[in-house]
Amino acid sequence: MSSETFTTAIFLITAIVAAAILVNAFFPVIYSATSTFTESSHSSDERLRTDLKIVNAYTASDGSTKVWIKNIGSMRVGDTAISSSDVYFGIPGNFNYMLYTPGVTPASGQWTFSIRESTATPNEYWDSGETLEITLKVDASTFSSGEYAYFQFVLPNGVSVSTQYTVS
Repeated sequence: MSSETFTTAIFLITAIVAAAILVNAFFPVIYSATSTFTESSHSSDERLRTDLKIVNAYTASDGSTKVWIKNIGSMRVGDTAISSSDVYFGIPGNFNYMLYTPGVTPASGQWTFSIRESTATPNEYWDSGETLEITLKVDASTFSSGEYAYFQFVLPNGVSVSTQYTVS
């Protein structure tokens, strides 16, 4: 009788150790997969709630350009995300990456922005319904009146908006 008890105890201990090894082997994989799915779901949700529309764009003969973009999505965008965004500008098929510069007047090849707040108390976010004013500068020789200009704005989350318009 004692040998049967001893054998049963060994089998029971072996089963518990095997279950512990199995849990320790698969738990990190399950946790990692859950984390990946959660991050992917959050990124997709962020992109779906972000929507932009170019309201107007203007390039003067001296190369100074203004573009107004409306946030028509439900996601608000922070100042740091805007300053980390990509801006491409130039002639269709031959445009350049513009560098962000904080300040009021950008030099050639640079851009800056200001948020046209819809409330009396400004915050550091581009809220839904507000307009972003982008000011950029290119060499005056890049465009002549009547030519087409290409502008593209890409947020860090991958949402982009672009337009092609005639230079004044």
